[in-house]
Amino acid sequence: MSRASLQKQPEEVQRMFDGVARRYDLTNDVLALGQTRYWRRVVVAAVDAVPGQRVLDLAAGTGTSSEPYADAGVDVVACDFSEGMLEVGRRRRPDINFVQGDAMNLPFEDNSFDAATISFGLRNVQDPDKALREMYRVVKPGGRIVVAEFSDPTFAPFRYVYKEYLMKALPWVATKVSSNPDAYVYLAESIQAWPNQDALAHRLTGAGWQNVQYRNLSGGIVAVHRGFKPEA
Repeated sequence: MSRASLQKQPEEVQRMFDGVARRYDLTNDVLALGQTRYWRRVVVAAVDAVPGQRVLDLAAGTGTSSEPYADAGVDVVACDFSEGMLEVGRRRRPDINFVQGDAMNLPFEDNSFDAATISFGLRNVQDPDKALREMYRVVKPGGRIVVAEFSDPTFAPFRYVYKEYLMKALPWVATKVSSNPDAYVYLAESIQAWPNQDALAHRLTGAGWQNVQYRNLSGGIVAVHRGFKPEA
């Protein structure tokens, strides 16, 4: 079994996601109790892309997060570090442009996207602040960033139940549906270690993004942050 450490060495993370690629989308749907589709709709609305615009979907995995943009006629690039995930996506959606790339060193020119988005992938990057700066670099002046990530539930009793689920129930469920249950132990631990909503907003501001705001989903289990790159 392959499981990345919380130090997030890139080669470990890459091997881990390569190993879960085949059943990744099914496992996510089960573990999130069917909430992933709702979260994805909120992200797409926050990105607010229209035909003629170009969107970078980072940590896109198998491309399920990229599909709504392609279906709406938006030029979307699905970028991920894991070639195994991309292979699954290319087979299912050959019409989407899948690109292997490192979030800390994106293979794109400056000011080449109208928007950049990353869902549930930023915490798996070795240096999240560098990734936020790279996304800033490739987005055009006036463009936007949208980050969806697991966060801190706002209601204390619910927070306790949620953390119990993360550390106990989630790994058990993963043994039933995932090809690599150990990977989901890492994912649960990485969620526990991730900054809360305000701390992530501060990191976005530190990377240069302005007017950063966030919206809590599912009681704060997930937070969607949005910021803008200043006009030239």
